[in-house]
Amino acid sequence: MGTSRAIRLLLAGQFAILAMVGETSVMAQASSSFRDRPPEDEVVYFILPDRFENGDPANDRGGLEGDRLTHGFDPSHKGFFHGGDLKGLTRRLDYIQDLGATAIWLGPIYKNNPVQGAPGQESAGYHGYWITDFTQVDPHFGTNDDLKAFVEAAHARGIKIYLDIITNHTADIIAYRECHDPDYSGEDKVTGECTYRSKADYPYTTRATTEGIPINSGFMGDQTPFQNAKNFEALTRHDFAYTPYLPAGQETVKVPAWLNEVRYYHNRGNSHWTGESVTYGDFAGLDDLMTEDPRVLQGFIDIFKDWITEFGIDGFRIDTAKHVNPEFWRVFNKAMQDHAATQGIPNFYIFGEVYDPDPAGLARHTRENGFPTVLDFAFQNTVRDVIVNGAPTKTLARLFDVDGLYAGGRAAARRLPVFTGNHDMGRFAMFVRQGTDGLTETEIQKRTTLAHAMMFFLRGVPVIYYGDEQGFNGDGNDQASREDMFASNVASYNDNILVGTADTTAISNFNTKHPLFKAFREMAALYKREALLRHGHQIVRLAEEEANTQEGRAFVVSHVPDHAAAPAETAFHEILVALNFSMTPRTVNVTVDPRSTRWKSLHGPCRPKVLARGSYAITLPPTGYVVCKSK
Repeated sequence: MGTSRAIRLLLAGQFAILAMVGETSVMAQASSSFRDRPPEDEVVYFILPDRFENGDPANDRGGLEGDRLTHGFDPSHKGFFHGGDLKGLTRRLDYIQDLGATAIWLGPIYKNNPVQGAPGQESAGYHGYWITDFTQVDPHFGTNDDLKAFVEAAHARGIKIYLDIITNHTADIIAYRECHDPDYSGEDKVTGECTYRSKADYPYTTRATTEGIPINSGFMGDQTPFQNAKNFEALTRHDFAYTPYLPAGQETVKVPAWLNEVRYYHNRGNSHWTGESVTYGDFAGLDDLMTEDPRVLQGFIDIFKDWITEFGIDGFRIDTAKHVNPEFWRVFNKAMQDHAATQGIPNFYIFGEVYDPDPAGLARHTRENGFPTVLDFAFQNTVRDVIVNGAPTKTLARLFDVDGLYAGGRAAARRLPVFTGNHDMGRFAMFVRQGTDGLTETEIQKRTTLAHAMMFFLRGVPVIYYGDEQGFNGDGNDQASREDMFASNVASYNDNILVGTADTTAISNFNTKHPLFKAFREMAALYKREALLRHGHQIVRLAEEEANTQEGRAFVVSHVPDHAAAPAETAFHEILVALNFSMTPRTVNVTVDPRSTRWKSLHGPCRPKVLARGSYAITLPPTGYVVCKSK
């Protein structure tokens, strides 16, 4: 090799290395800076992996043989696996990033019982909430290595990953002699559903005795003072309400192995959703864990610490939070955040699912139950009440009036995840379509857009339910609102009228030109650009009293710095968000900060200046919104 050629090759290699270093440094900058963002700086995108994109058809049946009742795959049935997986999600990260999402809430990805349910009523664990193995990814979605690749690819884009986790229950494996065993002939044999049996009627210390002494007489109960390992060791029998057993062939199906011991479950039958059955009852047959037992608590701490350590997860959405005892959460949540901090994740985001439209009920879980924050079902309920049911906008004011109830006060309320619909209750477009007669498609689109503007520009962290940006409508809750983003074979999905498009779910729906996609992208960009929308103090400026009238349908808030009472010479900005829920234009005068004299538009028409200090006139389009910023 000649000297000059060798030098050229050496220089070429150095330039290639420099190029690689440059590219790597850009990726490293994105992956290092995203850790510093607080939770309220995120735009969250919620996905059910099975319904998003099929990147590897080889895993559609999860490596199982047989028919759909064995492997759970049937893309034509809304209650079975459709083929979406982690490789498909990774392939579509550019789409998610283009939408403006900065965090992905990933529906549960753990190994599930593939199929369960009574004969003729079976469905599959495509949704992820019937866990048997808490340590590995369900084979229908891929492998643990696929998850690692997905998280790394997202992090390289500066996108955080929140895992959906469950501690309340496992898959329905445990059976009860009294109502499941056909050979059982005891006097307490149950025909039909295994209904809940209370602690008062079936206390821990009865059902069996030795020489007249109750076998569990050493057990002091499961109240807070007695939640220690020594006390639970005294709970030597576990048939106090029903006689639990593991059916043949399923004795070791759960992982870790301790989950196969019936002693770690309540075994009291199906919850009836009131009283103590909320925390002690089986969730529609799912095996309800005895989370009061400190060994169960430590077991779940160990499980989910490992997911943080191994995959660098950025937060947890916690399923069925109100069905677990508060003592568990006060220890578990702190352990997760403390462990995440040791892994270089200082802003680990935990939000619990407390399915309750009452803000006081939600706030209690932040004050008494140790939750940093909870999904804001009260926000969703109020938005629906105003847009669909025609409630006066003072209803929104009442919602925000109680923000101080949350632990941490109004600043903490800014970290509440807010949403318009989800995989359980259904999509907001469906509420609009079914709840208001005679609306045109244009008006349905405008109301759906307006609801999402409220989600982005009123206080809280916006959570987009996948597919809403493509106009998915759904025709009900649960399975009826879990459409495929890739081309669907489900007839009841494909006959839906989508919002803002003539397309259907029978084709792939990743259209970045869809009007809702473009609207959400614009909202996300504005939310991320204007810090006051995320960190400012929200003040209600106008909330009208009348319902179902054209003159009672405006609502206006300001976002101002928390220290708005600073001296007059201090730089000051105010963002005004004005919403019109009527189908006619409105012009309203609202109070503003006296320092806000000149204004510019962030969205919609904004007058350049005030006519009188402290008062600002806004003209609102029908079923629309305006965002203005003082200069």
